[in-house]
Amino acid sequence: MRAKTLVAAVGGLALTASLTACGGDSSASDTDVVTVYSADGLKGEDGKGWYDQVFKDFEKKTGIEVKYVEGGSGEMVQRALREKSNTQADVMVTLPPFIQQATGKGLLDRYEPKGSGQVNGADKAADGTWTALVNNYFSFIYNKDELRRPPATWDELLDAEYRNKLQYSTPGVAGDGTAMVIKAMHDFGGEKPAMDYLGKLQSNNVGPSSSTSKLAPKVDKGELLVANGDVQMNFAQSKSMPNLGIWFPKKRGGKPTTFALPYAGGLVKNAPHSENGKKLLDHMLGAQAQKQVSSIGGGFPARSDIEPTDANAVALTKLMDGVEVFEPDWTDIEKNLTDYVDAWKSATGS
Repeated sequence: MRAKTLVAAVGGLALTASLTACGGDSSASDTDVVTVYSADGLKGEDGKGWYDQVFKDFEKKTGIEVKYVEGGSGEMVQRALREKSNTQADVMVTLPPFIQQATGKGLLDRYEPKGSGQVNGADKAADGTWTALVNNYFSFIYNKDELRRPPATWDELLDAEYRNKLQYSTPGVAGDGTAMVIKAMHDFGGEKPAMDYLGKLQSNNVGPSSSTSKLAPKVDKGELLVANGDVQMNFAQSKSMPNLGIWFPKKRGGKPTTFALPYAGGLVKNAPHSENGKKLLDHMLGAQAQKQVSSIGGGFPARSDIEPTDANAVALTKLMDGVEVFEPDWTDIEKNLTDYVDAWKSATGS
């Protein structure tokens, strides 16, 4: 029987709004700005992330200042929905199924950025309302200094060794937390066995975390031995957190598995600076920005015609070697998201 699956927002519900540290002119005319609502992970904590470089290049090229608001994918959709009668955002970047949800709620306009023809069909909307900008995959992290190897199987995570040393972000709040439930449903073969397992795992879980990105520093310091995450974010974090190792748990006797969790962007309907939003989407799917996805962002280009050969791209390819990639049923996920999250809450007493 095909396992039902789900996903939600990367990052926490807490929002931080700021101008990008890209040297934009704060006195710029109101017509020379573009506002981005985005899930976290692409902007570097040290100011050296993919967004930082892409926004800096865009501002230099166009003179258009980028204003940036960050939060969980679900929260970005909810914020835009609340503002529907007075739209503030021009571009929205979220993870599935929230990018589909944004379309369903009438928040996105049809616009196919330049370069989107090189994005695979599964990574963009058939109606042209969104397209993947950065490809990514769900993963786990472990402390390489404390553990000689990562726990290979789900069963190992139930060991007493991981009591109060394991944490995963909250399903229904954080995307990678909900993505963990997706993977469990796939690996265990359905909703009930997955929830049974997660109920057992709860005795080792430190507790809820609205933000996945905040777990990496805890793992790096040894406060946690393992946590959930995603390849792009954790690979980028590992540059300044040397104890982070990335891995993919498997069911006993099975193969390590994961699934694509792309950052997808779309033009917000009735955006105050629609033309600027189009220009930014074009820029993010441009050849230069797509080549920087791996070299700067630690992710995978959305365009199939971009084949980077930088050191990060080589390391990322090696990391994915031998990992089975499955494709979730996003239509089912969007339809049943609330029920799946409720099932997880019931199973874990959360």
